[in-house]
Formats: sequence, structure tokens, C-alpha cells
Amino acid sequence: QVQLVESGGGLVQPGGSLRLSCAASGSIFSINTMGWYRRAPGKQRDLVATITSGGSTTYVDSVKGRFTISRDGAKNTVYLQMSSLGPEDTAVYYCRAATTYGYHWGQGTQVTVSS
Repeated sequence: QVQLVESGGGLVQPGGSLRLSCAASGSIFSINTMGWYRRAPGKQRDLVATITSGGSTTYVDSVKGRFTISRDGAKNTVYLQMSSLGPEDTAVYYCRAATTYGYHWGQGTQVTVSS
């Protein structure tokens, strides 16, 4: 089993920045890819960014150039640095770990972009 705990969400003004963290524990040796997803109000949960164990990254088009996903192996933590935030980025952000045995999700952290 893998446990994931997200943190770093909050209220930010348009144009601002936030950094989300996702700390993994448990069977972390089994993790292949980590990803950030988000669910905006009234919408389905969508992929935002992923990072493999080798450091390869992917991003959804709407966040390219604004968001950066990274991982710190020593801390077993994945980050999502978000900048130039807009109201469209308001959502609950979830961390997901893809392992040999399946997928594991965190509980989510709320990001609200509003003036």
C-alpha cells in the first residue's frame, strides 16, 4: 500500500503562485509514475501533470509553461509549482501514484484563485 498526503493548497489572487506537495509513504518502492489531477466544481477529475521515476514529465496543454512538476526522491515527495494562476485553476488537486499493483490517491487539497 501507498499513502499519499497533499498539502499547500489555499486561496491565492489571480496571477499568483502556489506550490503543492505530495508526500508518499508505505510501499514507495513500487511507485512508477506520480501525477497531479484536479477536479473543478461541477466537472470530472482531469489530469494536470505526471512525472516518471526517471524524471520524464508531461503536462496538459492548459498548464504548460505555468506549472512545473518535480520530485524529491530523498523526501519521497512530489511537487506541483503553479504560477500565473487564474480562476480556471480553481479546483481540488489530487496526487496519484501509479504502482505495480494499482493506483493510489491522496485526499486532495483545495486551490481557490480569486480576488
